[in-house]
Amino acid sequence: MSTEQNPGPSTTTVIQNAIDEKSSSGGFVGLMKRQLQQSLAFGTLIILVIFFSIFGNNFFTWSNISGILLATSVIGILALGTTFVIITGGIDLSIGTGMTLAAVMTGVFITNMGLPVWLGVLGGIGTGVLMGLVNGLNITFLGLPPFIATLAMMMIAQGLALVISGVRPIYFSGSAPDFNQIALGTLVPGLPNAVLITLLLAVVGYLVLNRTILGRYTFAIGSNEEATRLSGVNTRRWKILIYMFAGAFTGIAGVVLAARLDSAQPQLGVGYELQAIAAVIIGGTSLLGGRGSILGTVIGALIMSVLINGLRIMSIQTEWQNVVVGIVILIAVFFDSLRNRTST
Repeated sequence: MSTEQNPGPSTTTVIQNAIDEKSSSGGFVGLMKRQLQQSLAFGTLIILVIFFSIFGNNFFTWSNISGILLATSVIGILALGTTFVIITGGIDLSIGTGMTLAAVMTGVFITNMGLPVWLGVLGGIGTGVLMGLVNGLNITFLGLPPFIATLAMMMIAQGLALVISGVRPIYFSGSAPDFNQIALGTLVPGLPNAVLITLLLAVVGYLVLNRTILGRYTFAIGSNEEATRLSGVNTRRWKILIYMFAGAFTGIAGVVLAARLDSAQPQLGVGYELQAIAAVIIGGTSLLGGRGSILGTVIGALIMSVLINGLRIMSIQTEWQNVVVGIVILIAVFFDSLRNRTST
């Protein structure tokens, strides 16, 4: 049974060097690069808001802004968890259908089994954590590429959601009339609870990524996994924990989505993963790993929501909305590739 060594001075040095190798986080230059990426993303968000405010009717109203924030909650929560995975150099394509499966399981626990709401919510979150565990095991112990492992999980989750629900929505109105208050309630007047949950999770994600050993190893694995392993860190264990942590965000997103719709819709979910990944990349997280931030991800999620909402207000057909979102994803990946080339 392998044991993890306590990081001594040499281990700390190796891990820090691994982090600095790709992220360029050491020194003034690295700081300026991160600030520039986030500033560009924030500038893009401001430009989109101004554009749609001018050319879209009723865009810049509190009701619409509140709707944008509510729509951002699900994508934002998924993106926050995915940030950790992408920083390790991995990818998770299962978060969309995994969110759907978590929503369905929440419905099964509360409506079909008659369990208390709090227990059903924990069951939904636990479903996401379990999916993260399976993904982590497949990637670390079976040696499957993250793309293949999570693609398979995406299909499995989609199928299970349909089978378990009987291809029918599971409604909460009869068994738990107040369930929708999880997302639509207003502890702060005019601001849906889903938005507060997203903000709270963003703070948690920031603290974990920047103030805990899990976040430190997330950067280290993404920057140079082999050097991190040779320094005495059990990289397999930490990658599994990272995927489980991200899975918890997927489960929470499923609960929030179910509460927002007041039902678990088994046919939703496909496509959410692309929007979440795009939000992470737009926010400055590198697909090659070793670099990323929670603040950037939040800005990226807002950009995606504002873009989609603005296109709808301008009466752009859904087909063309998909085209625009696809182009945005291509541009985001291109600039990420460009950043990686210039940093080497």
